[in-house]
Amino acid sequence: MENRITKLFERKDKNILSVYFTAGYPNLNDTQKIIVELEKNGVDLIEIGMPFSDPVADGPVIQKSSEIALQNGMTIKLLFEQLKEIRKSVSIPLILMGYLNPVMQYGIENFCLKCKETGIDGTIIPDLPLEIFESEYKEIFESNSLSNIFLITPQTPDERIQKIDSVSTGFIYMVSSSSTTGVKGGVDDEQMAYFERIREMKLNSRLLIGFGISDKASFEKASRYANGAIIGSAFVKAIEGETTIESKVKAFVQKIL
Repeated sequence: MENRITKLFERKDKNILSVYFTAGYPNLNDTQKIIVELEKNGVDLIEIGMPFSDPVADGPVIQKSSEIALQNGMTIKLLFEQLKEIRKSVSIPLILMGYLNPVMQYGIENFCLKCKETGIDGTIIPDLPLEIFESEYKEIFESNSLSNIFLITPQTPDERIQKIDSVSTGFIYMVSSSSTTGVKGGVDDEQMAYFERIREMKLNSRLLIGFGISDKASFEKASRYANGAIIGSAFVKAIEGETTIESKVKAFVQKIL
């Protein structure tokens, strides 16, 4: 079966909007509802965060949402349970994003099998080294039609970027700055130089830019240098509060697209 991420990029090559949220936040049972509403409002791709107690790359907003989700009782096992019927109502690509430790505890093979069963198209595991992935897990991921998405940053050497490009099957997650997520909004000159550098490398993989993308202006700017962009902290912030998930998701996405 062809991966939904591949199909998405075949159908649409520009202005792809990917939205990240933390599973089990703000409430334990919001996960499925948020996914359905994001698709309904025109989002192209969804990254579902698996909360973890020690999230090294996450800024304060996502860290806090992780803490609350864990307090709410979210686990990988429960997340798969919540998502088991998701493909009856949603057709866009779904990616699970999180850290290696909880995935290892769940068991890599079981995790990949469960992803396939559930209809998950890819994973983003920032602390899974490329070499370990290639030598130990690549075949398991491939046999379960699962793309593993790698991150590059302004500090990643060209040679390393080319290596990641050669291994990537879904897209490359282009981290816009060397800070944690959600630290600053907008796109500055230093980032523009990095975007230019990557563009000139003419990589084979599709690129989505994340970290610091928070509104229509930064989404459009990033999309000029890549196939689209990823919004995380700004969305997680937007779904706090008392109004319904439906109205919060709709209001947020309408401001971006």
